[in-house]
Amino acid sequence: MDEIYIWITSVGAVVMASFAIFIRLKATKRPVSAKKIIIPPIFMSTGFLMFLYEPARPAFLQVIEAVLVGMIFSILLIKTSKFEIRDQQIYMKRSKAFAFILIGLLFARIIFKLLIGDTINVEELAGMFFLLAYGMIIPWRISMYMNFRQLEKVLENSLQNKSTLPVET
Repeated sequence: MDEIYIWITSVGAVVMASFAIFIRLKATKRPVSAKKIIIPPIFMSTGFLMFLYEPARPAFLQVIEAVLVGMIFSILLIKTSKFEIRDQQIYMKRSKAFAFILIGLLFARIIFKLLIGDTINVEELAGMFFLLAYGMIIPWRISMYMNFRQLEKVLENSLQNKSTLPVET
């Protein structure tokens, strides 16, 4: 029965990754705002409610491991998330590497799940993957927010001075 859960959740992860790639590519066509950067981790934080269900709670060491792995993976997302100024607004710069990184992270997740899926119960594994994802999104979004604010100041100054705008950060 656990194998069925592993395969179902793996297919679910593929669907979610495809959705994330689609959303990210679509987002490059609209201006970015601080709200669009901050809101996803806030909405995602509702996932912590899963830990009210005792079998989903990983051990303390597993929590640390999952968050640290997520933080390491966030470096890839941080490196590929760039902004640019177009039409006096800030846009996310399209990155071809982002889709490949997401697909790579997805495969890593599936491999980890297949390797350790027999030793850790499915609920606990779900909790660990949630923590990994949250450990990845928080540093990434903090970095995005800081870069956005920096570029926003450049944009404001250049609009006040009516000077030439830099194209990216």
